[in-house]
Amino acid sequence: MNNENVHDFKDGNGPVPASRHPNGGGWVADTATVDYTAFVGLGAQVYGEAQVSGEARVSGEARVYDNAWVSGNARVSGKAEVFGEAMVYGNARVSGHALVFGKARVFGKAQVSEDAVVYGNEVRS
Repeated sequence: MNNENVHDFKDGNGPVPASRHPNGGGWVADTATVDYTAFVGLGAQVYGEAQVSGEARVSGEARVYDNAWVSGNARVSGKAEVFGEAMVYGNARVSGHALVFGKARVFGKAQVSEDAVVYGNEVRS
């Protein structure tokens, strides 16, 4: 592997196989799944077993990781993090320094922003 095919996501695993997403240029680990129709912005990262599908957008310095799922027209931006087994879908928005994790579900037209935390089995719609 050369340096163009690895990235350190700063998750304790060191540099792992990864590449820049063709739609936005953000880093995507080889273990993650991101549709070509989705957008991963230059400073954003998707890793672990995470999935980003549909027209979903991950931008800013946002991170989606572990087994998290972002789909539909959902947006994750700023320095927000979606992780664990969390799901963000529909037209939901997660922004700022917000954290969505555990088995939380954020969907519909829900907005989670600033320093908000949604976790466990919590549902926001």
